[in-house]
Parts: sequence; structure tokens; C-alpha cells
Amino acid sequence: MVAPTILLTVIIVVGAWGILIYNSLVALRNQVQNGWRQIDVQLRRRHDLIPNLVEAVKGYMQFERDTLTQVVEARAKAVAAPDTSSRIAAENQLTGGIGRLLAVMENYPQLKADQNVARLQEELTTTENQIAFARQAYNDSVMRFNTRLQTFPSNMIARNTGFEPADYFKGAPEDQAVPKVDLSMSAPRA
Repeated sequence: MVAPTILLTVIIVVGAWGILIYNSLVALRNQVQNGWRQIDVQLRRRHDLIPNLVEAVKGYMQFERDTLTQVVEARAKAVAAPDTSSRIAAENQLTGGIGRLLAVMENYPQLKADQNVARLQEELTTTENQIAFARQAYNDSVMRFNTRLQTFPSNMIARNTGFEPADYFKGAPEDQAVPKVDLSMSAPRA
């Protein structure tokens, strides 16, 4: 009589343990999805700002058509990206284009003095900062989720219930290059 009671207790404990692990995996997966949605909100905001900024600066930047075209094309690719990995790649390309555009804008004093352009540039810079924070939060959630998927005993539950690792939001390869700095003070002698 004792053996069936012990067996039933073990089954209940193991079942409850499995449910707890499964529910924690679901919660972590939902955090990852929420993190991506937070990035998505900021990316949409950026996508909405870019046409306004391009329109505002194109009259000033007559010799920088290539830069403007690259930004517009990168935005179109990012908006139309069919899946997360291609979206990440397109967004990285767009980030690079925006950086080049902002750098080129520094060469135009009239452009820097335009209040509309200054406001759009400030909004874009703020949005870029928010994207960076959202990416960091997303990657933190991905790390927690993937760690749980890979560690024992939750990996047994994850494997049997169809959980897949999430992808990190990685920066573009050119963002990882170490910048070259020349601090030499070789001025010509008189």
C-alpha cells in the first residue's frame, strides 16, 4: 500500500517540476518576443523620421545624392524585410547609412542652422539611443532564454516541447572594427 502512494507522490512531484520548467521557458520566450517588439517600435519610429529628414536636407545637399539614395534604399529594405535575420541585417545597413548622412550633414553650415533639420536630427539621435537600449534589453532576454534552453534539466523539457534558441541582435561587421586614431602632432616647422 505504501509503494503506490510513494509512486504517486513521485509522479506528482516530477509532473509539477516539469510544469514549472515549461512555464518558465514560456515566460522567457515571451520576454524575448516583447524585447523584439520594443525594438520594432523604435525602428518604426526611425523609419517614419527618415523620409522627413531626407526631404528636409536634400535641397541643401545637392552633391550628396548617393548618401541620400543609400539611406532611402536601406530604409526600404528594412521595412520590407521578410524575417528577423534579414531585418537585422537591413537595419544594420540603415544604421550605417544614417551615420554617414549625419556625418555629411556636418559639412553644411546652412543645414546645421535650419531649425527643422536640427529638430529632426535630434529626434533621430534620440531614437537611435532608444534603439540601442532596446537592443541591449532584447539581447539580455535572449541570453537568459538561450541559457535556460541549454542547461540541465530545462533542456530536456525544451527539447521535447519544441523550444528553439533565439537570435541575438548583432551589430554590423563595420561597427566592430577598431577605429584608427592618429594623435601625432607633426606640424611643419618654420
